[in-house]
Amino acid sequence: MANPDSRPDSDSGPGFRTLSGIPVDSVYGDGPLPGEFPYTRGVHAEMYRSRLWTMRMFAGFGTAGDTNARFHELLRAGGTGLSTAFDMPTLMGRDSDHSWALGEVGRAGVAVDTVEDMVDLFAGIDLGAVSTSMTINGPAPILLAMYVAVAEEAGVERARLSGTLQNDILKEYQAQKEYVFPPRPSVRLVTDVIRFTTAEMPRWNPVSISGYHIREAGSTAAHELAFTLANGFAYVEAAMAAGLAVDDFAPRLSFFFNSHNDFFEEVGKFRAARRIWATWMRDRYGATDERSLKLRFHTQTAGVSLTAQQPEVNIARVALQAMAGVMGGTQSLHTDSHDEALALPSEEAARIALRTQQVIAHETGVAHVADPLGGSHYVEWMTDEMERRATDVFVHLEDLGGGSILEGVYAGIESGWFAGEIADAAYRYEREVNAGERIVVGVNAFTEGNDAERAKLLRIGQDTEDLQLKRLAGVKQARDDRAVADSLRRIVADAGDPTTNLMPALMDSVRVRTTVGEIVEALEGVFGTYVEQAVI
Repeated sequence: MANPDSRPDSDSGPGFRTLSGIPVDSVYGDGPLPGEFPYTRGVHAEMYRSRLWTMRMFAGFGTAGDTNARFHELLRAGGTGLSTAFDMPTLMGRDSDHSWALGEVGRAGVAVDTVEDMVDLFAGIDLGAVSTSMTINGPAPILLAMYVAVAEEAGVERARLSGTLQNDILKEYQAQKEYVFPPRPSVRLVTDVIRFTTAEMPRWNPVSISGYHIREAGSTAAHELAFTLANGFAYVEAAMAAGLAVDDFAPRLSFFFNSHNDFFEEVGKFRAARRIWATWMRDRYGATDERSLKLRFHTQTAGVSLTAQQPEVNIARVALQAMAGVMGGTQSLHTDSHDEALALPSEEAARIALRTQQVIAHETGVAHVADPLGGSHYVEWMTDEMERRATDVFVHLEDLGGGSILEGVYAGIESGWFAGEIADAAYRYEREVNAGERIVVGVNAFTEGNDAERAKLLRIGQDTEDLQLKRLAGVKQARDDRAVADSLRRIVADAGDPTTNLMPALMDSVRVRTTVGEIVEALEGVFGTYVEQAVI
């Protein structure tokens, strides 16, 4: 316990005092303290005193030029990191002129077909000074290649680039379903990115191991925790099998969690995640670098919790979820816009979401003390309970995989076990809401005001798709088709050799303006296409 006779320095400044002027220490309680193994209480000793979390706002809609304008607005409003949402055709590795893309271009994210779109997306933004996150999975190596090409054409060396590529394909089979190739060659692509960034992009996070989408699909908090960490262990095993030493790549692995409505459950989940990761990395995988043991994570508030009814109430939900992320020790945070249950976020709603983070950071005082809930009987019990439930999942996966978490994850995907667990949890929750056993304000209780007039929403029209198709046609007409064909032949050859890293071939290909869809189709010819087995 902090000594009651030992007071913080009187010159600690107004930033480390309560509104009443009471000075506060950076941490309270007994060890292990924040910054000490197993990092249950936080990965840094003083947490947000030394540096606030990154306020990384998610944006992406329409054309690259449309999203670029939103990026600039968010940076002007005080955002400290960019996060890019891609449209469905891009996520699925299809070009805007593909028959599957009809009616989807730019609707749920930004359309990116070639490097020219990436140039427009980051126009006027110094890629050597800003941290960028890209939410892309199946075609993730291609989008990373484009980002590097754009930076280098602007004079920014790849070693200076900082940011995160989601690149977490395992959770796609489990929850989000935006995959192209079968699991094993897909993990090979993830490993290629890890190998490439480890060697040439020391400030880049090659994988953001993402529980967010698992939770959005309907899982419990405990399953989100367990499935996410299991996927992380699987990538560690895959990278080590490819010849990488664990401490060479593990410090750059990052995580992405959901922050849902049950405040204390979420805080316990975040604290348990750090403890489990540190212990497993040291004891099972032999990591000795302290950075390999520290689980760093981004948090996004729960989109699935937002309601179309009384959407203004979502502002309160988001604030409480964001507070749980901060109390849980996140390194980066995105707050959802209150109108997202109705449409893509409007500029005003996105600004309110960012202001929510700024109020938490600068007005509430919660950033002054590391792990302020540590020592609470309930929070400590919840942390232990989250760890216990996650451990049960790890034991099951080890049994499935003959001792290997990676093989257990493959088996769980192929048998439909993950999908079944998530579906069961989602069904239970919906049944409770429908029966009135669980209250959702504005949905099954307190519905007065549901007929309120809705604010102006952001809509993406057909003109966006027409403009993108015209741009893509222009790029195809202007490029060197022979160079494109040669680059695709090299990609096919390198894909056929599992010891060859595909990233150099991908970078050469995107530079000659090969499209995302053309590269994906070439890889499909080698890797095949995955078709999920139905689970009943």
